[in-house]
Amino acid sequence: MLRSKTGGVFITLEGGEGAGKSTQLARLSEQLEGAGFPVFQTREPGGTPAAEALRNLLLFGEESFCWQAEIMLHMAARADHLAKAIRPALAEGKIVLCDRFHDSTWAYQGYGIGEGRAEVLEYIRSLRQVVGGEPDVTLWLDLPCEVARQRISRRGGKLDRYEGQQMQFHQRVRAGFQDIAEKDPARIRRVDASQSLEEVQAHLYALVRQHMAGEGAA
Repeated sequence: MLRSKTGGVFITLEGGEGAGKSTQLARLSEQLEGAGFPVFQTREPGGTPAAEALRNLLLFGEESFCWQAEIMLHMAARADHLAKAIRPALAEGKIVLCDRFHDSTWAYQGYGIGEGRAEVLEYIRSLRQVVGGEPDVTLWLDLPCEVARQRISRRGGKLDRYEGQQMQFHQRVRAGFQDIAEKDPARIRRVDASQSLEEVQAHLYALVRQHMAGEGAA
């Protein structure tokens, strides 16, 4: 974890497409700032100019990559993000709220693209150890894939590389997040994203305050 070394708190929001992470991250930031906490909002892939360039390539580029290259590009963006944005914010004692991080690589590239194959998961695990930067707590917005597809359809607009994948891909991604949650229950907090915006917002804020108070209860 990064908190013990810096004084800040590193919180990630995870989940599949349509779960409402971006909306809830903004709401959570407002609540925390209203309570007097310094907050830094960011996202992945992205968060720095170089990482945003890689984001555009990964999500909207016309060329596809072999699975090894795709994972390395995500990790390269993450390394730059950590060095130039996340670690400096934590060093200033801020609460860092990040939309996606290591767990998305595990779920999307490991399970979605790699279909859970051992060689793919080991490849991600080894690069994750090199890049470092584990979150203090992760809030997983869990949503059934059918509901997520309906939300994305209503939202409209251009779909990125991952949003446009078939249903089976998104089901594997959800299974990946479930696997992560089962293996790391001390860090992962599941939130039912099918609830109303207000209910999800209240749950997220309560979990963050519990964590910061050292209660750790879900």
